[in-house]
Amino acid sequence: MTVNQSERERERRGFMVKKKIPVRKAVIAVAGYGTRFLPVTKNQPKEMLPVIDKPIVQYLVEEAVASGIKDVILVTRVGQSSMENHFDTNLELEIQLEKNGKKEALEKVQEVYKMANFVYVRQGRHLPYGNGTPLLVVKNLIGKNEPFAYYFGDDMVQSRVPCTRQLVNVFYKYRPAAVLAVQKTPQEELYRYATVRYKKGTKINQIAAIHEKLPAGQAPSDMAQFGRFIFTPKVIKIAESRVARKQFGKDNELWVADILNDLARTDKVIAQPIRGRWMTTGDPLRYMKTAVAYALAREDIGPDFKEYLKSLNL
Repeated sequence: MTVNQSERERERRGFMVKKKIPVRKAVIAVAGYGTRFLPVTKNQPKEMLPVIDKPIVQYLVEEAVASGIKDVILVTRVGQSSMENHFDTNLELEIQLEKNGKKEALEKVQEVYKMANFVYVRQGRHLPYGNGTPLLVVKNLIGKNEPFAYYFGDDMVQSRVPCTRQLVNVFYKYRPAAVLAVQKTPQEELYRYATVRYKKGTKINQIAAIHEKLPAGQAPSDMAQFGRFIFTPKVIKIAESRVARKQFGKDNELWVADILNDLARTDKVIAQPIRGRWMTTGDPLRYMKTAVAYALAREDIGPDFKEYLKSLNL
């Protein structure tokens, strides 16, 4: 039997193996209002706040690109043109830099818009509020069986292997319906985050449920979920179903945690501990802590900054 005949025979018998589609798209949710940072976020997205010399969102894009992702979809809202401009060309600036012989600065500017293919989609006010809502916005940009990375706009990770790459590796190995990033978190901080309850008897970090922001002492584990995921389109379908049934979660919002709980009842969902340091920029204090950590890690300014901090005698 020839190869073509063999393939036709398998197809006829209903045994055709599905093609394993790689993770090539990232969806970054940046449509929030950043109310904890007002008034600075009145006219600019919180994700455009700088961590040293780059905005928060650029770190996320760089992580995606370093993980093999080519297409970046940013789910935005009205008033976020500064973000779109950041990932676009600035001809006047580039001409000026080139004219003044500032080659290194010119390369930094050009690298930003050359990193990936960028797509911007607005999240309309007619949609429900919640960290799962951007899934509804991108449903027509994701293929029928196409896995994709999903990001909250305020989580950053320092790691040798990019956080997204770690999740992608787990997804390729086990092909679950979803993979989410988790990290061990001190008990006094757990109430701020969703925590996972693992399914007993499994060896692949499969979850039974996610519990959103439980009071202190009630969390099912010390593993907190944060804003890195690999999703399959099943997640989008559940989000659509919840909206159609008006089945919302805490504060009448569409939560990723609730969507994944629905999915975990019928499919394999893995909560993967991340090797590295997860930091959030969701509020001013943690934003400042993250900025300090990234400054200390920089080879060009880290040593001098460390000496400065020591000189403060805090």
